[in-house]
Amino acid sequence: MNRRQWLAAAGLAGSQILNGRALAAVQSAERGSAPLKITDVRTILTAPARIRLVVVKVLTSEPGLYGLGCATFTQRARVVETAIDRFLKPFLIGKDPTRIEDTWQSAFVSSYWRNGPVLNNAISGVDMALWDILGKRAGLPLYQLLGGKAREAVDTYRHASGSSFGEVAAAVQKFKDQGYRYVRAQVAVPGSATYGTSGTRGDQAVPANQRTQVWEPAAYVRLVPRLFEHLRKTVGEELELLHDIHERVPPILAIQLAKDLEPYRLFFLEDPFAPEDVGYFRHLRAQTSTPIAMGELFNNTNEWLPLVSDRLIDFIRVHLSQVGGLTMARKMAALCEFFRVRTAWHGPGDVSPVGHAANVHLDLVVPNFGIQEAKEFNQGEQDVFPGCPILRDGYYHVTDKPGLGIDLDERLASRFPIQDDPSFDMFWGNVRRRDGTIVTP
Repeated sequence: MNRRQWLAAAGLAGSQILNGRALAAVQSAERGSAPLKITDVRTILTAPARIRLVVVKVLTSEPGLYGLGCATFTQRARVVETAIDRFLKPFLIGKDPTRIEDTWQSAFVSSYWRNGPVLNNAISGVDMALWDILGKRAGLPLYQLLGGKAREAVDTYRHASGSSFGEVAAAVQKFKDQGYRYVRAQVAVPGSATYGTSGTRGDQAVPANQRTQVWEPAAYVRLVPRLFEHLRKTVGEELELLHDIHERVPPILAIQLAKDLEPYRLFFLEDPFAPEDVGYFRHLRAQTSTPIAMGELFNNTNEWLPLVSDRLIDFIRVHLSQVGGLTMARKMAALCEFFRVRTAWHGPGDVSPVGHAANVHLDLVVPNFGIQEAKEFNQGEQDVFPGCPILRDGYYHVTDKPGLGIDLDERLASRFPIQDDPSFDMFWGNVRRRDGTIVTP
């Protein structure tokens, strides 16, 4: 074979190889570009940990391809269910599930009146499910679609509480021994139903059917600095400690508490003010160096944007399904990065395992990650939601399965029906002073 014949043969072989690759690419593209439509939207209500969870399942025209999202507004689960089933489902059927941004924007304005917790949670459930579908169709875990890992695992904090300083210190030490580097500490105020603890009912000058939650802020503000003084003496200086005011005190007392806690170097102090009192943040910032986290009750951009752009908080603490899901949260995280505000997404028991998975995937990719509130899933939750995020040595881990990496067993979920309990629905509305005056919960 001469040089010309060799080159011709090599060219033919190369052409065949390239043609084979091109054919495979075309076939893959044809599969990927086949019309994909939303065919059904289901709302699953379940309570494997005795907390009402709302999960959205979006099904598509591709057999076996579906996505899951968290829409949990536990105090109004039935209302969110109605919003999804009666209004969003008909709106979504037939749409392309890969057009996530367009779907979010159109759903957001679909009712004209907007920015409320019910519709936001409904949209969030759908939004997370669409991102889950996109990841599954691409064969990639969601964190890869969002930009790839910025860290290998997600640092978390847990909740320690007790009726005495000794009980709290023991609970904190337990988490420290398990490898946690961050712990939130709450202590009961004698005679008061203290947030984050078991508390007591006490006496009230109000009718018996309202005698549910007694709260006096002054005693709490005096007690909490003493708790952290005790904790620093018993568990040391290296452990990062957090505390949640939960908006339960008058703004001026919250400012005083933040100042009094400075010697104990908190990682952050959470929710010092109610959303209605955010005007006090400028006064707070001017008077204390205690880091501040805020946002659990926020619904819309106008609530958090000024706090970030004016550098009045250190951690953004929103509930992902309360603000519109992953689509909104990733934009929020990107903006916060430029103002040196770190993320600390809300993550207690009234976030479903699907919502926790969404939190963790986002935590893995954002450069301005701060900390993640975590919970340990019981066996019922793990059975109903195979693929729950894994806690190990104080870190959250997710699998490399496509999408969110978590599933839902609807048959098992039906074994844990939610309880329609009116007393729970109105629970937060019965936090009162001893004279009967209502206070923010």
